Amino acid sequence: MSVGKRIYLKRELPDSEIMAQFKTIPASNTGDVMNRDCAMNPRIRLVSSPKEQMMVGPAYTVKARAGDNLALHAALNFCQEGDVIVVSNEEDDTRALMGEVMMAYLKYTKKIAGIVLDGPIRDIDEIGKWDFPVYCTGTTPGGPYKDGPGEINVPIACGGISVNPGDIILGDPDGVIVIPRKDAARVLEDAKAFQAADETKLQASKNGTANRAWVEKSLTEKGFEIIDDVYRP
Repeated sequence: MSVGKRIYLKRELPDSEIMAQFKTIPASNTGDVMNRDCAMNPRIRLVSSPKEQMMVGPAYTVKARAGDNLALHAALNFCQEGDVIVVSNEEDDTRALMGEVMMAYLKYTKKIAGIVLDGPIRDIDEIGKWDFPVYCTGTTPGGPYKDGPGEINVPIACGGISVNPGDIILGDPDGVIVIPRKDAARVLEDAKAFQAADETKLQASKNGTANRAWVEKSLTEKGFEIIDDVYRP
């Protein structure tokens, strides 16, 4: 087996009904019930203009060599409708991994749910207007190599977060989080409850009934001193 040059055609996929329900919950709410340890680094941000707020789909992982998109081209051939392609790139920011031509193929021919790249793209003047979720680290006119190595549907790290093939990728204007496939059902129930409680808190913040007593209680417990005076050097 050629480690570093492997393309796995199969992966375990999440339950489609569970996955679809995450589209109704902000990424922040879902991330909070996962102990706030699932959000990709904000260097990876939304650069396009999708009409739908939420991007949800199973991870189709691509492990690319820094600045090289041969494995990503392979993913264009093998990915399926509704997938979210997630690309590691050794955190390289010097070369665009793709541009308008490749992106158009994914949007119009393959009809994937979106793409997340730990690296830059180019042709932002067009892609930035598209109704298609594109998350990346920025833009550069510098193009990629096409030599490999690279792998598809293996575990990767993207934006500092582990991503396994078939994990649920949830993105919105705030950014991207990763929901492990095996934990999705439990996370969904917790996220629904958190969202309901968050809505109650929001209304209280708007109508003046918010209870902020917990703040002083926490400050006291953690040893803060509140001084009714000005600071004097």
